[in-house]
Amino acid sequence: MNEAAPPMSPQDSLVAVMLTVSVADSAIRTEELLAIEQVVNQLPVFAGYDADRIKIVSQTVFDLIEEEDGLDALFGLIRAALPERLYETAYALACDVAASDGMLRQTELRMLEEMRHELNLDRLHAAAIERGARARFAHP
Repeated sequence: MNEAAPPMSPQDSLVAVMLTVSVADSAIRTEELLAIEQVVNQLPVFAGYDADRIKIVSQTVFDLIEEEDGLDALFGLIRAALPERLYETAYALACDVAASDGMLRQTELRMLEEMRHELNLDRLHAAAIERGARARFAHP
């Protein structure tokens, strides 16, 4: 991250989590980008958030994902900026983005598992969040 950029905000961290699950399969799909944009535009947790920051956060995520041990560094940044009370929110948003294109790939499932671990989420809470995402993005 460049020196002039301010540190990550809690909202930046939520965006980073969504982007991280989106790039887990090495491709960001249009449905996933639209889901991220919709979340940022609609959820109260993003009230007052400067959507232009998404580009900065995206570059940080992309840069770190490319580095060896970059994922660990990324999760360190996320945990440093994100209050623990928003860990479940972060996981819910990641699940929604992963489910938004109607298909969960193995790499996305592994990334969600890593997020559960990194955010120290209770397995039952995580399962409930996952079930909610499946229900919201079910196809007829």
